[in-house]
Amino acid sequence: MRYTVGMDKTIAIVGAGLAGTEAALQLASRGFEVSLYEMRPHTGTPVHTTGRCAELVCSNSLKSTKPESAAGMLKAELRRLGSFVYAAALKTRVAAGGALAVDRDAFSSMLDDQVRLHPNIKLVEGEVESLRSIARTAAAMVVATGPLTTDALAADLSSITGSDRLSFFDAAAPIVMADSIDYGKVFRQSRYEDAGEGPDGRGDYLNAPFTREEYEEFANCLLEAERVIQRDFETKDLFQACQPIEEIMRKGIDAPRFGPLKPVGLTDPRTGRRPYAALQLRAENAQMTAYNLVGFQTNLRFAEQKRVFSMIPGLESAEFVRFGVMHRNTFIDAPRLLNSDLSLRGGTIEGAAVYVAGQLGGTEGYCEAVRSGLHCALSIAARLKGIELPALPAETAFGALVRYATDPQTENYQPMHVNFGIMPPLSERVRNKGLRYAAYAQRGALALDGYVHQLEGAGLAQREGSR
Repeated sequence: MRYTVGMDKTIAIVGAGLAGTEAALQLASRGFEVSLYEMRPHTGTPVHTTGRCAELVCSNSLKSTKPESAAGMLKAELRRLGSFVYAAALKTRVAAGGALAVDRDAFSSMLDDQVRLHPNIKLVEGEVESLRSIARTAAAMVVATGPLTTDALAADLSSITGSDRLSFFDAAAPIVMADSIDYGKVFRQSRYEDAGEGPDGRGDYLNAPFTREEYEEFANCLLEAERVIQRDFETKDLFQACQPIEEIMRKGIDAPRFGPLKPVGLTDPRTGRRPYAALQLRAENAQMTAYNLVGFQTNLRFAEQKRVFSMIPGLESAEFVRFGVMHRNTFIDAPRLLNSDLSLRGGTIEGAAVYVAGQLGGTEGYCEAVRSGLHCALSIAARLKGIELPALPAETAFGALVRYATDPQTENYQPMHVNFGIMPPLSERVRNKGLRYAAYAQRGALALDGYVHQLEGAGLAQREGSR
């Protein structure tokens, strides 16, 4: 079955990575004609080695399959919603303990064959430099060009969205779970305010105070910690706009005390004096379930971040929702630019509704990219059929991520993966971490059941046997 979306018009998808491949197969399986644009192999990238669709470049792992984890919850969504990419991952799986890892070549070859052999998909090889050039023949468009979007297309996106809405480097500080912080060692206060002032009688920031001895021990370990080696194409301008905390420390042991760790305007209520140094932690969401380490952009390896940053007073047992990263990663300011269906705010391009999927939209991670492509496909299918897309529950893994990524109240946006820190708090506090995660997963599964039921009622669910 094929749907006619307009005279000589198809659905254009730019980028045949994980998000673009998923979106193309989802729409094609529902009878829509798709033009999938991929610049490889004619235009290469510093990290890809083939011209196949859905080529994995950084790792062959799609993270945990444990049901009581955010990554496991996301995989349950992909399974229930009939993801083609997830199905291919299961068929090409290799042993990796509790993680889902794949044979890279077999994985991309399988999906590449599905795309090339599908009668409703036309694979167009060659670089797209302007969205307007293909929007004229499209009823809708998905932009899924990933973190290595070409300079020409990035410039075109900047002209469409505004030059200040596109970032070229991902400089994100770590985030920790609120309930893993030792509140006996930190205090709540904004600079130059009395402790306890601020919204609702509380300061805006948590502060982790250092004594001189604690600070010097931390500084020495930070200077000796192992860093990630940047690729050649990442090093040129990486640190111009934002210095990693370890690079600030290399300028002199006291340099952070005049920067992100400055204690000015703070008074430790336990001593009545200004701390020697202090890290400020800012709430990452309105529910205050996760906190950002302010000014702690870093290029340390993840294991080193856990080891060194756990030396900060109050963070000895911190559970990291996201580790800090600094690398080449083109992404848009999603909270200001995207609707919850991942469509671009502000109308259409040449009459075509525009959607953004994958890392370009600021979601981090392989499975997150796949799920975003699936979400765009459902959104477009609903739009072109003239029906309303059911609301995605925030209790689901991807629902929480979409809510975070498209909320205009989200400040200083950086790419994020699914995690419990951005999910709505449980109705009752569960202190045991294992039981708490299980409760998140159970609540998410119930919400997912309701969502799938709504999709089925709207005629948007995947047809049986289509994969």
